[in-house]
Amino acid sequence: MSQTVDAIQGPIRNQVLLSRYAESIVWLARYMERIENLARVLDVTESFTRTSQVENGWRSIVQINADEERYYSTRNEADVHGVAEFYVLDNENPNSISSIIAVARENARALRPLISTEMWTHINMFHNWVRQLTSRDIRPSQLSALCSRLKQECQTHNGITEGTFYRDQGYHFYNIGKYLERGDQTTRLVDIKYHTLLPRDAGIGSQVDISQWSAVLRAAAAYHAYRRVMPRSLTPTQVAGFLLLNNAFPRSLVLTLRQVFWALTQLRTDYGLRRAGAALEHMDELRAALGDQTIEQIIVRGLHEFLDWVQLQLQSIQNDVAEAFWTLPVTPAEPARC
Repeated sequence: MSQTVDAIQGPIRNQVLLSRYAESIVWLARYMERIENLARVLDVTESFTRTSQVENGWRSIVQINADEERYYSTRNEADVHGVAEFYVLDNENPNSISSIIAVARENARALRPLISTEMWTHINMFHNWVRQLTSRDIRPSQLSALCSRLKQECQTHNGITEGTFYRDQGYHFYNIGKYLERGDQTTRLVDIKYHTLLPRDAGIGSQVDISQWSAVLRAAAAYHAYRRVMPRSLTPTQVAGFLLLNNAFPRSLVLTLRQVFWALTQLRTDYGLRRAGAALEHMDELRAALGDQTIEQIIVRGLHEFLDWVQLQLQSIQNDVAEAFWTLPVTPAEPARC
């Protein structure tokens, strides 16, 4: 397919980006972000369930990823062995790390004319390492170390990308994919954890309650940032507010939306890609809804319903980008969900 996203305006930016490249860039970014998020949630859940008595710890991972039907079709119980195998090694699960890194590598292969040798080499080595993982690597005693390695590899990819990816349209498409995925993952984490971890036997402020919400923050790589802003207080409402509405935390919903908006705006203003208008309209609506409410108001009106709406908006933005810039509605590398 030789269709182009649009001719770049101006004497300096006078190249075009193939639509298939734009599509592959977005999905490559989403896949690599998804692997890191999976590793973070698995790592924190293993640590928390090992040291605390908590219900539904492993089942919540299946819920976050909307995989209940697929998971329970082959397994009876959501425990450490079943969930770790399902999300690390199971090639039949399109949301497993082994499946995700395989399609990430295929997208990177398609992007060889655009990405640096360092990016390709690292993704290739990462893929080969994941392929060699066995059931021994996901034993409870090994799972934390495995997740640390997975996070490190994803962060290495981010560093290489930041340091070597040419700053043209492709870079902005990469950021669209990266931050759409990050925002989606944050909403899923807050949605599931907020309702499953609300105190029952233990009251708000108990040691169990504090450790539970500390685990949620760690799953989002937010613990130290949260404590920097609120060193003496930790409640479910404050944690949800921080992860959704904080303007400075890199994984908050508000900041990820700002990054997507900026990337879309750059494509529109600097590169003349006018077809980004529909996505920008959805972005304006979503950002306005977040800016007009406090976390207390969102919770009173229905946190779950609000986050469901946010996820639908994020899906609409992804669809708007796809409709505007590439023509095929489904590709072999497209995931089971967005």
